Amino acid sequence: MFATPAYASTAGAAGGGAAGAFLSFAPLILIFIAFWFLMIRPQQKRMKEHQNAIAAVKRGDQVVTGGGLVGKVTKVEDKFVEVELAQGLKVRAVKSTLTEVMTPGGVKPAND
Repeated sequence: MFATPAYASTAGAAGGGAAGAFLSFAPLILIFIAFWFLMIRPQQKRMKEHQNAIAAVKRGDQVVTGGGLVGKVTKVEDKFVEVELAQGLKVRAVKSTLTEVMTPGGVKPAND
């Protein structure tokens, strides 16, 4: 007596087939597409631009290291760069730790 309505309701829900399964996954697919265009794709683009800027660093460029030190590149090697932080003070930094590369005439210090 109580089993008959339960069988009737499940039989109607299972009749959707492939279309019903697709419609149940459609919101998840739309959310993934939105995340792709709003978050993942722009981040990948920024990362690629950053890697290209680090690979193209040359002598005379002003750089910012991961520790926040700002200096001028005096020597470029495969994995390292030599950065002049102050007159006569040169340090070697790993290229991958550079966070920003600025062109030589782009930014002037406020106290010069």
